[in-house]
Amino acid sequence: MKTDSQLQKDVMAELEWEPRVDHANIGVTAKDGIVTLSGFVSSYASKLAAEKATRRVKGVRGLAEEIEVRFPSDAKTADPEIAKRIADMFDWSVTIPKGKINVKVEHGWVTLSGDVGYHYHRQAARDLASRITGVKGVTNLIEIKKTPSPLDIRQRIMDAFKRSADLDASTITVVADGDTVKLSGKVHSGYERRIAERAAWAAPGVNRVEDNIMVI
Repeated sequence: MKTDSQLQKDVMAELEWEPRVDHANIGVTAKDGIVTLSGFVSSYASKLAAEKATRRVKGVRGLAEEIEVRFPSDAKTADPEIAKRIADMFDWSVTIPKGKINVKVEHGWVTLSGDVGYHYHRQAARDLASRITGVKGVTNLIEIKKTPSPLDIRQRIMDAFKRSADLDASTITVVADGDTVKLSGKVHSGYERRIAERAAWAAPGVNRVEDNIMVI
């Protein structure tokens, strides 16, 4: 039997897969096989498609459908409305840690603050906030927690390099200084360099990456 978390992820994946569904503003929760859809879409057809897509997912025992239809002419761009929609989307997201990010909106400009454990949490929050209608810009002040030691950060990155089938870890040097990671060495392609940089950003506690790897 699927866990609630797995069922939530499967439903979200199915909504994203269905081209008739405007999934960006739909939230999904699951409890004991009962899925709740909330948020809004731009048409009734999209609402029905979301319902059908959810019922297709294995493990869904019931559906509570709370999606609103908001037509494009129904502009919802007041600051409190924008802030609420961003906060709701953060709560629905399986990528963003709950209760870790603060949202402030002033004249359509969003400021995000707080602290998270990984760079991809910070990036996901910025990307999600920027997609909300009425947002004019995003200032991302979210910080990465600085709890791991530089030695631990370096070791985690090196372990990630060694796990990668597309990267020769022996050709790359990693130096961790506080929350900054410096990469150097040589690789054979830009693809390998991007893999190394992504691995560095994925380590907890990393707030800055200096990529000095050479492609030869």
